[in-house]
Amino acid sequence: MDINLLREKPFYLQDEDLEWVRSTFDNLTTDEKIGQLFFMVGYKQDEPFLTRLARELGVGGLMCRSMDKESVMATVSALQSSARIPLLIAANLEAGGQGITKDGTKIGSNMAIAATDDPELAYQLGRVCALEGKSVGANYAFAPVVDIDYNFRNPITNTRTFGSDPERVKRMGAAYVRGAQEQGMAASVKHFPGDGVDERDQHLVTSVNTFSPDEWDRTFGDVHRHLIDEGAKTVMVGHIALPEYSKKLDPSLKDEEILPASLATELLNGLLRERLGFNGLILTDATTMAGMNIPMPRNELVPKSIENGCDMFLFTKNLDEDVAFMKLGLEQGLLSEKRLDEAVLRILGLKASLSLHKTNNIPSPDVAETVLKNERHLNIAEQVADRSITLVKEEQGVLPISSDRYKRVLIYDIESEANALGYQKTSGLAASFIPLLEAEGFEVTRFEPSGIYEGLQGSFTEMKDRYDLIIYLCNLATKSNQTTVRIEWINPMGVNVPIYMQSIPTIFISTENPYHLLDVPRVKTYINTYGVNDFTLPMLVRKLTGQSEFKGISPADPFCGKWDTRL
Repeated sequence: MDINLLREKPFYLQDEDLEWVRSTFDNLTTDEKIGQLFFMVGYKQDEPFLTRLARELGVGGLMCRSMDKESVMATVSALQSSARIPLLIAANLEAGGQGITKDGTKIGSNMAIAATDDPELAYQLGRVCALEGKSVGANYAFAPVVDIDYNFRNPITNTRTFGSDPERVKRMGAAYVRGAQEQGMAASVKHFPGDGVDERDQHLVTSVNTFSPDEWDRTFGDVHRHLIDEGAKTVMVGHIALPEYSKKLDPSLKDEEILPASLATELLNGLLRERLGFNGLILTDATTMAGMNIPMPRNELVPKSIENGCDMFLFTKNLDEDVAFMKLGLEQGLLSEKRLDEAVLRILGLKASLSLHKTNNIPSPDVAETVLKNERHLNIAEQVADRSITLVKEEQGVLPISSDRYKRVLIYDIESEANALGYQKTSGLAASFIPLLEAEGFEVTRFEPSGIYEGLQGSFTEMKDRYDLIIYLCNLATKSNQTTVRIEWINPMGVNVPIYMQSIPTIFISTENPYHLLDVPRVKTYINTYGVNDFTLPMLVRKLTGQSEFKGISPADPFCGKWDTRL
């Protein structure tokens, strides 16, 4: 690789920066070059482990899971103060600063942003992610997600996407990239070649994007090309196969030879580098996922991921073993010195483009205190809540609700324990939602199953006499390592299924998955919020009671292509 490529998009290095890259590169041993390829993960402050990563192994970067701000800053400080070459510090900054610290602002999911149909809010999301992330030491956002949610059954894309319209995904994704990178935070377009077609999760299987080359070029390809043209610094590659395109680029491939993009040279080089013209850094998605490990033995895939076109290797299954696999791969010819050098030059180029070589990269508690959850960021979060909540369908005459009309309310709460990325526990929403209704004068009863067996169930007549309104609050989030996001009703016969809709006004609210009409198709009043930030529930009550209008638009088909969901 000609080092002068680092003068071009998306690095734009000047002479001084290029000289730092050249001199740093020239002074690296082979082991140090290999160390730079690895992008690790940190769940907590662990000084000996962090020091070893930075000082002994010389890893290129570390992703932080969400921690309190003190732990994040201590983690970053330990790494950067021990490292000879400054590290890339990343987080899943998809929905706000809370992606790296629990003390950060949650602005809203990608789909909530899309429901506002305002790219300015996507820009502000990127900006807030960058400002809050940088305040605790991050310099790299593993965002935006530009997958397209074509398949409502997909268990992982869902509200993490900007919806199912490629044009909206493109506008929103580009706005996020601008917002983040203007603040000196690298953005990562993910997950090339595009999730959301298959109904399976790449965490558990090598998933497949079945689009033809023409379909892909018009949709996912158009989105990726636009964000690359806009200057996105990095692309994260999924363990997702794109078989029709792979065969177009390499007609000799047999079905059993089709690899996920993270290992497929024809997709990494032929499509991403050559056809889309991407000159930035290519990072694998987490290499611990089954989708990468199923098609190739670990000792081969570690070096082959770099040889076939990726520049950095995200996470390890076993740190010492994976580093040994990379070194052995170099010795045995699975990884060439040429590809190793190209990858390291791009890693250093990215770091130089972020000016990491010009500062000590140690976060300041005073700055974090000023930036995290400041008034401006909270105001943006409130705007997103106000403008995203979507009234999908409405039974005439039910809304707005008031305690004069519907004094006695029965709440059915259906909740899950984990959020969209599967590593934080969330508390139930009903405990927060019910007091908000009670403050408006409603008498609220929380459903408790009793007499559930046939012949012993509650009386239909008593239900009609006892309650004026039924509200379902469904909080089932998508997350890694699950295969569906469906409602599991209480046995036997689903005693909490909505069956009183013809007799008692019923409102169904989904706070996470926008596709629950699949399981409650004949509910006449249905609302999506696409996630919950600090303002969502109070804003939801304001809209239910007519104090605020419903303003959101559906970024994907909430009716799931079914006729009965529109009834």
